[in-house]
Amino acid sequence: MDKGAGNKEPAAKAGKQHPENRDSDVAANSALDAQWHRVRSRLRAELGEATFNSWFKLLSVDSVHRGRVVLKVPTRFVRSWIEAHYLPRIRDYWQNEDPTVKRIDIELQPEWAPVETKSETRMQTAPPSRLPPIEATQPLRQPAAAPLAENVGLRDDLGAPLDPRFTFENFVVGKSNELAHAAARRLTEADEVAFNPLFLYGGVGLGKTHLMHAIAWEIRRQDPQRTVLYLSAEKFMYQFIRALRFKDTMAFKQQFREVDVLMIDDIQFIAGKDSTQEEFFHTFNALIDHNRQVIISADRSPTDLEGIEERIRSRLGWGLVADIHPTDYELRLGILQSKADALAVRAETTPIPQPVLEFLAQRIVSNIRELEGALNRVVAYASFVGRPVTLEMAQDVLRDLLRASERRVTIDEIQRRVAEYFNVKMGDMLSARRARSVARPRQIAMYLSKQLTSRSLPEIGRKFGGRDHTTVIHAVRKIEQLREEDPALDEDVDLLRRMLEN
Repeated sequence: MDKGAGNKEPAAKAGKQHPENRDSDVAANSALDAQWHRVRSRLRAELGEATFNSWFKLLSVDSVHRGRVVLKVPTRFVRSWIEAHYLPRIRDYWQNEDPTVKRIDIELQPEWAPVETKSETRMQTAPPSRLPPIEATQPLRQPAAAPLAENVGLRDDLGAPLDPRFTFENFVVGKSNELAHAAARRLTEADEVAFNPLFLYGGVGLGKTHLMHAIAWEIRRQDPQRTVLYLSAEKFMYQFIRALRFKDTMAFKQQFREVDVLMIDDIQFIAGKDSTQEEFFHTFNALIDHNRQVIISADRSPTDLEGIEERIRSRLGWGLVADIHPTDYELRLGILQSKADALAVRAETTPIPQPVLEFLAQRIVSNIRELEGALNRVVAYASFVGRPVTLEMAQDVLRDLLRASERRVTIDEIQRRVAEYFNVKMGDMLSARRARSVARPRQIAMYLSKQLTSRSLPEIGRKFGGRDHTTVIHAVRKIEQLREEDPALDEDVDLLRRMLEN
């Protein structure tokens, strides 16, 4: 009897897992999730919200076995970028959590692996469009404005002309735009659609349009038979309204949905335009379904686009979201040197003295367009009056511009910087949420808006979700009080102020 009982016990263990083992597995998984959460938190704190969302938001932990951690990512491009730039940092953070970890491997998600369409990011869930097979039938148009057709049909006037100056060769890369530039380059070099859509966002004059034009020119150079359509969101809306007016919406749909690459600049301009958004939504879905590349730009991230339908904002964040930060001194100086060299060659003039370029890079900080305009203005004045370019002459010519650029901090910039600093969504900053984690950063942003801009209290209130000026007054007084009582908060506010003023 004892012998029989002894024989049954091993069999039971082999056939059914012991409850203690199951509990052990659950505990192990819970510990793994906790480790991964702490590693992600460190990455977010070090790299910032924008970089974290671009590369690590869809990164997940799969397993840990014998010192080997396996992570999963959606695309080959994301895997390659993380391996090249962030893998040692991830390993160091994980070893702080578990010293036994010796190796980090990054693998593709099986469900996102290439299929018959050879697309790595076919995340579209809507039913496939019943469009006819698409063929590339016309090359990219030359950079010359096409005349508008006077008749009812929508012909070749859909897109906007491309600027021949806006190429990759003329784009100066710095820390603030390296992600966007790398993504744009990767898009033109890939044999397959690696990420869709590519969403570029940043402030005015930081290079979004330049990158979009550069992508179009490079695609045209590599394969002139591919159809690339570039236009502003405003023109997209105009063309749609025009099609409605002439009752020719089918021609509109066909021409937009038969392109190989659709590029729409400043998508925020269709905010509040319900009919235009509806048509854009269906156009976007049709192109994604047919594995066609979509490239979008805006002045803010998809989640912060006000007046844009949630279903559209969700789809805009499907692919790769790349932000372009305000330029730093080194990048501004590099851009000026590149432009100055080009001007000297084109006009056969003497090189612009380095102190002049350094002065402009130091004082003109708002955006690249204004920086280039200042340089052109100085060179033009020197040419007109027949004087050499000197630092004194540049200061005199740009007196009004320099005066206007002083303390030019916008409320939008303050909101973005404070939101990033406290890891708060822009939408929450402008919402009615009263949780302390949201309300305190909102009050700090209001306080800084009063200190660093010339806007009135009602104007500041309107920029914060239509709030009353008394709310702004309360926020300013509250932060003034807290700065005296809380040294940590005082340090945060002081740091933010220095960041915004530099």
